[in-house]
Amino acid sequence: MSISARDVVPFTQARSNLSELADQVKAGAEKIITKNGESYVALIDADRLDYYHRLERERIHLLLIDDARRGLADVLAGRTQEADAVLAGLQAARATKASSISKPKSKQRG
Repeated sequence: MSISARDVVPFTQARSNLSELADQVKAGAEKIITKNGESYVALIDADRLDYYHRLERERIHLLLIDDARRGLADVLAGRTQEADAVLAGLQAARATKASSISKPKSKQRG
């Protein structure tokens, strides 16, 4: 649905005409409420908002399925490592770095 100039309403006008705007939205319009000349909020039908939320959840599920598909492809191609081995390597690297930072430098006497 496209937004026309009639669908952009200043906040003060929206406040005084909320009932009329709500009726227009219920009939299918969507309104952009502006504050200080900038987009502030949108007024849309509750059923449409629910539909948008369902679409977003579906998109997230499709992204998760795609991530799982790529993960399985990595497993089949042998591009994986055991989590315990990776964590042990990271911990060893941190320990080595920490011990090299904490060693005091010897003072030279002269």
